[in-house]
Amino acid sequence: MTKTVIAVGGHIGDMELTAGPTLAKVVLEGGRAIIIDCTYGERGHPTIAPSVYREQKVREAQFFADTIGAELITLDYSDGFLPDDEAVAEQIAAVIREAKPDILITHWLRSMHRDHERAALAAERGAFLASIPIEEIDVERHSVPTILHAENWEDMEGFEADTFFEIPDEAFELWRTGIQEHAFARGETYGFRFIDYYSALMQVKGCLVGAQRAAAFKSAGTEKFALAGP
Repeated sequence: MTKTVIAVGGHIGDMELTAGPTLAKVVLEGGRAIIIDCTYGERGHPTIAPSVYREQKVREAQFFADTIGAELITLDYSDGFLPDDEAVAEQIAAVIREAKPDILITHWLRSMHRDHERAALAAERGAFLASIPIEEIDVERHSVPTILHAENWEDMEGFEADTFFEIPDEAFELWRTGIQEHAFARGETYGFRFIDYYSALMQVKGCLVGAQRAAAFKSAGTEKFALAGP
């Protein structure tokens, strides 16, 4: 059965990195994947001015989306300044109403990054807003069946994975090709080897579920969900 998945991240690169393999899997299986990046992530480079890095980040995000066959939406907020208000949640709700996702993926609610926490709250709030009637009676509401939090080494306080998606080789290779375009993922910003870390993490999680690779998530209290195998 075809699935639609929306992934909401605090910065360009967050959901590409953590949810990207699962999104690639969804597309390969005939589903629809949408990435919503809440900020440009333009303050994440120690030697490039934010205005210049912003343009680079947008190019990187589009390359990744094109590589795995996902749709990309970048909200117009600055890195480090994502507001905690209804406007962000309503923008996400509008996408949810249109796309009617089976799964919504976002950050875990506790993180070292405020933008991650606010993006997660906005995603959950957006899911609620999408589920209730609004004045425009011709706009359908939609209740997201499953909300998941992606495993991210920056968001690990209290995180315990309970949902695992097997990642086939083709999805992994598409993810790796796409994420390799991101300078931060290659370790060119602050030296952390993101690609190596998440590649190894998928193998570790795969060991837990009898697969070569798997992506791990924490459910938000909704019904657990399993995507079909490769």
